[in-house]
Amino acid sequence: MNLQYISDSKGKTTGVFIPISEWIELKNKYKGIDQEQIDIPDWQKNEVRERLEEYKNNPEQASDFDSAIDEIEKDL
Repeated sequence: MNLQYISDSKGKTTGVFIPISEWIELKNKYKGIDQEQIDIPDWQKNEVRERLEEYKNNPEQASDFDSAIDEIEKDL
């Protein structure tokens, strides 16, 4: 990807320029990337809140990533 970084007079990076051809590729690959805001349904927000609360109350019940993948693969 041929990005160009934009800096202010102090050298601080303030933006990125993406060539239009690469932006179009990104938009095709990641639908909705150009939306300012993605609406998340309330049921999904509630599910995440419930899972976070469950984790806070029972952190010892959580699995690390590798263990979770091993468990999933066992059932395949």
